[in-house]
Amino acid sequence: MSKGILNTRVSFYEYVPNDGPEPGEKKSKELYKSWAKVDEVWLKDIEIAKSNGTLSDVTITIRNPGRTYQPNNKHYLSIDSDYYRDKDFNIKHVRPDLKNRGFIQVIAGVSS
Repeated sequence: MSKGILNTRVSFYEYVPNDGPEPGEKKSKELYKSWAKVDEVWLKDIEIAKSNGTLSDVTITIRNPGRTYQPNNKHYLSIDSDYYRDKDFNIKHVRPDLKNRGFIQVIAGVSS
């Protein structure tokens, strides 16, 4: 994977419970920031995605941060792009990029 493909900035963070009596959560500290390749649901997979309710999922490919940061399903990410502005994505799954072991893929969906 060439450097030019990792052309979108992403931030990983966690949520914490709101202070006070109101239920809910709020963004907490930023855990990690990286350049990424962002892929949406492929056109050929659109019908499957609709039936699974995963139409808004994205796959983020980043360099493997090693021990610096390990994303997991308790974390969220934001994508620094006009198209994704004000959308928070909940991490669903993390896997190695089988084509290039120096990278990992993070599958995330819009959090409700």
